[in-house]
Amino acid sequence: MAVKIRLARRGRKKAAQFDIVVADARAPRDGRFIEKIGTYDPNTNPASINFDGEKAFDWIMKGAQPTDTVRAMLSYRGVLYRKHLQLGVIKGAISQDVADERFTAWKEQKDTKIESKRTTLGTAKEETRKAALAAETKVKEARAEAIRKKNTPPAPVAEAAAEGETTEAEAPAETTEEAGA
Repeated sequence: MAVKIRLARRGRKKAAQFDIVVADARAPRDGRFIEKIGTYDPNTNPASINFDGEKAFDWIMKGAQPTDTVRAMLSYRGVLYRKHLQLGVIKGAISQDVADERFTAWKEQKDTKIESKRTTLGTAKEETRKAALAAETKVKEARAEAIRKKNTPPAPVAEAAAEGETTEAEAPAETTEEAGA
């Protein structure tokens, strides 16, 4: 019996979530499975991958074949690297202590990289939100200024017009006096 580690779909339309399951290769995608070892949610950024690494490692060592997508997830979380190191221990190329040390160092480096990506995404999202808020505030202030100008000009315009009329009325009188003299 061929055993596969694959995804089983669940969730609603256009919001898929997946279970990571160990199943017989002949079983339907969403049908019978031997064991559920985790979940995968591609709708988040970065995608949420939660599974029991020990169970996945045990099944890989027993010969279960992961599908391409699950293989990428196992590689991302270090299960395949751990298998690689364990095969070196079995063959006698390295000791168990060295293998554990290498895996721990790799895991710390990978966790740091993942956390920095999450932080970068969060910071970028926050900066985008602040920029949008600043632009919205600028537009609001411009509208308020336009409304203020629209509502306040009638009183000063009337006074300016009255002043302009008196000046114009005085000017023609002066020219007529000069012309008559």
